[in-house]
Amino acid sequence: MMTHAAYDCEVLVIGGGIVGLSTAYAITRTAPGTRVTVLEKERGPARHQTGRNSGVIHSGIYYRPGSLKARFAVRGAAELVDFCAEHGIAHAVTGKLIVATERSELPRLHGLVQRGREHGLPVRELGPAQIAEYEPHVRGLAAIRVGTTGVCDFGAVAARLAAEVDGAGGQIRYGAAVTAIDRRPWGVAVRTADGRVVRARVLVNCAGLHSDRIARLAGDEPGVRIVPFRGEYYELARERLVRGLVYPVPDPAFPFLGVHLTRGFDGSVHIGPNAVPALAREGYSWPVVRPRELAATLTWPGSWHIARRHWRYGAGELHRSVSKRAFTQAVRRLLPEVTEDDLRPSTAGVRAQAVLRDGTLVDDFLIREAPHTVHVLNAPSPAATAALPIGREVARRALLRARATGWKPPAVESGHCV
Repeated sequence: MMTHAAYDCEVLVIGGGIVGLSTAYAITRTAPGTRVTVLEKERGPARHQTGRNSGVIHSGIYYRPGSLKARFAVRGAAELVDFCAEHGIAHAVTGKLIVATERSELPRLHGLVQRGREHGLPVRELGPAQIAEYEPHVRGLAAIRVGTTGVCDFGAVAARLAAEVDGAGGQIRYGAAVTAIDRRPWGVAVRTADGRVVRARVLVNCAGLHSDRIARLAGDEPGVRIVPFRGEYYELARERLVRGLVYPVPDPAFPFLGVHLTRGFDGSVHIGPNAVPALAREGYSWPVVRPRELAATLTWPGSWHIARRHWRYGAGELHRSVSKRAFTQAVRRLLPEVTEDDLRPSTAGVRAQAVLRDGTLVDDFLIREAPHTVHVLNAPSPAATAALPIGREVARRALLRARATGWKPPAVESGHCV
């Protein structure tokens, strides 16, 4: 049996996005003195999904009651606002409008009212004149206003979590791409690209766009594949046209919220995203193609099932990706005054969408466990909003697995309460 000194850490987290850092943060808070290491292949935190989203603190109104998304988003939104206020991170609770522009959307809008009330959210129903009071340039048949939605700087949140982990004695290694994982009866040994090996009791996989690959490196079959979807944004030149956050009524047949209008924490207004297949897991533009990753997507049966089921929707998204005129026309449903000249290309993001073999797009957070491993295999929006409670849940599972190896938290061993 390995001795305590033979381990480099108790918990090794792969991935320095907001979920991985929140997990490490939760471990240092729940079990002070626990040795935790985070490996991140980039040169800093939050370089992918966390740092390339619209910056919205979601209320949780869209998510099925009882789902992990609903539980974590509602709780996480309030906690995130408190965290930002405590650490001086730019944020604002602005509320948002969800606007129906066609009669066929009215029943779905009413369904969101009921769901919001089930979650205990402050939801107000609006007619056309009341929409104009909040957003004079937005047009719609009806809308609801959700008061708890806001915006923040998620990159700054991730950086603060990293600083907290470091301050609590945790280790964060940047530029540490994982190349091999060896699972043994005593735990795991992970090799990084620089040849270094880290030995841990438990491995936590928060690798986002690469989470399924990391699971397979560990010897676990995740049962899903990550299919990357790129979200393309424009920045609005005439910022005065949008005061806050404006969303369309979502299509329940597809897991994306549609093109929306977002005034960020810095006052800029972004419009988007659309959702198109990315040709690489970090394919932030059409020219970025990685043949091996593309082949992995194309050979997964679920990818072809998606194409067959959603080809009409996908064709529309592709058209809006290559045609600024088509994108502008889509925006005009909510914002009739917008012109092509108002839209300037902005930073794109890529969503790590877990897809089952039968083509089912996994809609909820997906966390799976195996000996000495905890894998976060699907953490799409609202993962950034819900990062603090997600981190606690993943940390709880990791610490239970560490205890199963015979380890006890240092505070427990010294007689203090954890």
